[in-house]
Amino acid sequence: MKKYIRIIGGAYRRTPIQVPDLPGLRPTPDRVRETLFNWLTYFWSGEFADKKVLDLFAGSGALGFEAASRGVGHVQMVERDPQAVAALRALRDKLDAKAIRIQACDASVTLSRLEAARFHLIFLDPPFDSDWLARLWPILPELLQPGGLVYIEAGTEIAVPAGFNVLRQDRAGNVHYQLIQIAATQK
Repeated sequence: MKKYIRIIGGAYRRTPIQVPDLPGLRPTPDRVRETLFNWLTYFWSGEFADKKVLDLFAGSGALGFEAASRGVGHVQMVERDPQAVAALRALRDKLDAKAIRIQACDASVTLSRLEAARFHLIFLDPPFDSDWLARLWPILPELLQPGGLVYIEAGTEIAVPAGFNVLRQDRAGNVHYQLIQIAATQK
């Protein structure tokens, strides 16, 4: 049986997203996405059109499609699993979502090519049993616009290192999530 979630707000509201049956894939729940986008609406004063977003572990695409639905000007999704990439591309094409770019590769390949890229928001929802967060902390400041935000999901409480400010945090079941920003002295 196929599993679906829905985009909860914006231009693509109520559009179903098929969730590929892949080990470890856990789409961000509706309630968490709603909370996250309420936070973003507050911090961005409702202005999404001029924003550039990186969804580094796209999976089902729930976060990236939600961002595009809300009017984000550029969403770059990165996903390595061929089945997930095919599902992402099919939905992007069905929606004619011109703001979305999809890269079929490992996150480390994308990161090696992003030297000059600057994002307003980075979604980090890596596999819970990985060391990705520890590897990403040192390079996040180089990837963000001044004042840029990072949204993180993890299976345990997130230990944010010095140099980052936690703006908002919550927990839903086994998922811990935070919206953080580089401390002003770090940029």
